[in-house]
Amino acid sequence: MASQWGLTSSVLVMIILLSCATRKTQGIWLDLPATGTKCVSEDIHNNVVVLADYALINNQEDSHLHPPATISVKVTSPYGNTLHHKENMTHGQFAFTTTESGNYLACFWVDGNHQGGGLSVSLDWRIGIAAKDWESVAKKEKIEGVEFELRKLEGAVEAIHENLIYLKNRESEMREVSEKTNARVAWFSILSLGVCIGAAVLQVWYLKRFFHKKKLI
Repeated sequence: MASQWGLTSSVLVMIILLSCATRKTQGIWLDLPATGTKCVSEDIHNNVVVLADYALINNQEDSHLHPPATISVKVTSPYGNTLHHKENMTHGQFAFTTTESGNYLACFWVDGNHQGGGLSVSLDWRIGIAAKDWESVAKKEKIEGVEFELRKLEGAVEAIHENLIYLKNRESEMREVSEKTNARVAWFSILSLGVCIGAAVLQVWYLKRFFHKKKLI
């Protein structure tokens, strides 16, 4: 009985640790300059759900003396496609499913009608399994307790598997690029050496011919 309880406890601990390790949630604060843009990026592979909430935080003490501050936000894909673009916002949300692998960029900037400083933005960026609405899944499929946790664990394992495949493919691509670069550098080095040897031979031939004409040798 004791050994069974110990095994059950170990399984629960593993579930908790794995759930924590696979949580792809980024809650960050961005201090926006009065002019310019502040961006955050995330390397995401294909066919992944992304959900983010953002809200403006005005730390200016005399904010009542100025018009309400607003910000603009723009989210772009690795190939430059605009996925979300809003202006004059104080809070909002964007959600999409990735169709490209690479760095997804979310940029924020202060709208021109704001005078003063002290603006910050809170961004809650959730990716993959962390963006899934597990409460809706539990209500729809009528699951709870251990079965619900096992379903979440299954999703976490699938997410880890997909991430490993993505990293393996990226490593293969980068290794291929590195090998091509090394081959090109090697050929360029050989060509440069050949040019140097050819130039040296021509210089020796020219000097020898010059000295013969001057009857110095």
